[in-house]
Amino acid sequence: MVAQQTLREKIKQAKRVVIKIGTSTLTYDNGRINLTNMDQLCRSVANLMNRGKQVVLVSSGAIGVGVGKLRMPEKPASIRRKQAIAAVGQCELMNMYSRLMSDYSYTVGQVLLTKDDIDDEETRTNIVNTFEALLEMEIIPVVNENDTVSTREIYHNGTFGDNDTLSAIVAVLLDADLLIMLTDIDGLYDCDPRLNPEAVFVSYVPEITDEIEASAGAAGSKRGTGGMRSKILAARIATVAGLDAIIANGSVPHIIDDIADGKNKGTMFAAIGE
Repeated sequence: MVAQQTLREKIKQAKRVVIKIGTSTLTYDNGRINLTNMDQLCRSVANLMNRGKQVVLVSSGAIGVGVGKLRMPEKPASIRRKQAIAAVGQCELMNMYSRLMSDYSYTVGQVLLTKDDIDDEETRTNIVNTFEALLEMEIIPVVNENDTVSTREIYHNGTFGDNDTLSAIVAVLLDADLLIMLTDIDGLYDCDPRLNPEAVFVSYVPEITDEIEASAGAAGSKRGTGGMRSKILAARIATVAGLDAIIANGSVPHIIDDIADGKNKGTMFAAIGE
């Protein structure tokens, strides 16, 4: 309990925060935007900015929102059509972020990345410089993988695989203090609570072991590409690099505000060495 309390106090002091938002938080099952969740998210981000913190959003949802925008019954199977839909969805997503954040007197800027960008030293330096300039101007970077050009089927250095991994890489790259991953579940359980009603919630993880990773299960919702396993792997990237991480339910009202206030929400992962 002492370690958990210490970590909560440390989280309250976090200056630079990376927040990853999953597709299941941003949209309904039919792909349409969940305006309630999105507005609460933007309000909370603005509130963090008003506290003097720096915030980077890593947002999934381009394909999911594109499916909803085009009134499609489900994601298409072909890569080329997914890429086309991502182009539509990304525009809609950024439009919503821009409109909602402007209601709270903040501006957003789009940053689309591929793994090639991060792997190239010169490009990586330019990316960091861009982020730093945006944050200095109190502009909120909204990051996504460039789905219109980045696929596993294209023969280049590969993709991040999911935005959980991308968010951890961005957090490490920017020397952030905290990574928050918002999903459609309260946090980590010792087994899948959707399959086992007796699953036990895990509020604090001092170290990500192989057993912790194994308890995370497989893929997530049909709208997203990640799942609890990918979030655990992302948390491992962050904690090994010295960042604290939290997995929490993005549909819970004021969840970001509660985390920033040091309340016991979600599953906390302590940075290695704490």
